Amino acid sequence: MITLFFILLLISSVNNKILFVIVAILATFLADIDTKHSTLGKKKIFRILQFFIRHRTVFHSFTFLILLTILFIVSIPVIALPFFLGYGSHLIADSFTMRGIRPFYPLKTLAYGKLRTGSRAETGVLVVFLILDVLLIFANLRLFN
Repeated sequence: MITLFFILLLISSVNNKILFVIVAILATFLADIDTKHSTLGKKKIFRILQFFIRHRTVFHSFTFLILLTILFIVSIPVIALPFFLGYGSHLIADSFTMRGIRPFYPLKTLAYGKLRTGSRAETGVLVVFLILDVLLIFANLRLFN
């Protein structure tokens, strides 16, 4: 819901809208490939990676996000912004949870908040973003007509 909110904010100024949406959504799931409980992490191909990398370390850092984004800017510029948006919004959202993230891994500094994953408060935040998403969808429909 959170990534969708940012997608909807920017979609009207993007040329390749379909690619933008696909890359941003895939990127938001990519940060969790280091856990077998995630959408992408359930795939057997990521098991070796999960053996060597703990959850919320390398893949949950702005260090990794910035390095990958620079790589995309140099190699495939059209996906750099949606990748940064999707992956970055995931990291920001996780930084508000009690478990938090290590934003500049390998540094030990932790960024965390008070939201408990799976709690009513987290559900409330998601409902707020769902409402905002619906409002933005209607606003964007008016823009495109």
